[in-house]
Amino acid sequence: MRVVFMGTPIIAVPTLEALVADGQELVGVVTQPDRPAGRGREPVAPPVKVAALAYGLPVLQPLSLRKLAAVAELRALAPDAIVVVAFGQILRPSVLEIPRLGCLNVHPSLLPALRGPTPINGAILAGLARTGVTIDLMDAGMDTGPILRQISEPVLAEDNAETLGRRLAEIGAGLLVETLHDWAAGHLSPIPQAHDQATFTRIIDRQDGRVDWSLGAAAIERKHHAYWPWPGTFTHWTGKVLKLIAVRSLDEAASDVPGAVPGTVLGLASSKAGGPGGAALRVVTGEGMLAIECLQLEGKRAVSAAEFARGQPSIIGARLG
Repeated sequence: MRVVFMGTPIIAVPTLEALVADGQELVGVVTQPDRPAGRGREPVAPPVKVAALAYGLPVLQPLSLRKLAAVAELRALAPDAIVVVAFGQILRPSVLEIPRLGCLNVHPSLLPALRGPTPINGAILAGLARTGVTIDLMDAGMDTGPILRQISEPVLAEDNAETLGRRLAEIGAGLLVETLHDWAAGHLSPIPQAHDQATFTRIIDRQDGRVDWSLGAAAIERKHHAYWPWPGTFTHWTGKVLKLIAVRSLDEAASDVPGAVPGTVLGLASSKAGGPGGAALRVVTGEGMLAIECLQLEGKRAVSAAEFARGQPSIIGARLG
């Protein structure tokens, strides 16, 4: 069938690749415009554009799908279906009504849970044991359309946003192809979402990575996983940004330590704490201790906790943040 694909980041690429492998007639790939990046601020193509061009597919990069010309260009492609994965724009009715089979959205959560732009980060932040992928038939709302198919996937203890996102992207790609065939054949009945049970996510910015040491160690560890690789988690020391590269919560209370104010670095844990250098800096939190196993001071390279403490001994006893 004739398919238009809409997507932008790397998480969308596996679905595009799956559609190509399935033999669908991709009549157009719509993605966001190239954006300046790096020190030179040179325009960089989004991952979906790079993948589409490698397959020799036609690429469209409208500034907005609200423009009449952009809608007319889509309509001229006469798609049977539009597949959307993390495109970055809410589709208006003028676009939704173009394909006869509608617009199928691949959303990495079990809708109606975690609607919005950051469901993978949200699942980790919330400490969910399971999340998944939903294929929904898009309507004018944000992730509010009826559900065609869902699949559940565990959130592993070691998962971060990158590893969980990569896994959900592959799962979603296969589920989309399967769903597209069944939907076109009339084998599926859309199921309305339970809107009263919806939860929501929001756009993340760099400052979200700042560590609040009054939180518990487990919550800080979840935040670190949720925000890896971007924006990462960080604190401040001696007026400089201190990036946390590898952390984990310790089953250890700080209540018996005099002056145990959240953010206080108590010293290196014993070697059994593990970490790249065989030790970890123990930091007091609002509940329990956080082990920092690898860190990076602004302007320096990332090093193990043991190496950092040797080069910067005044970190012991300091209060971060």
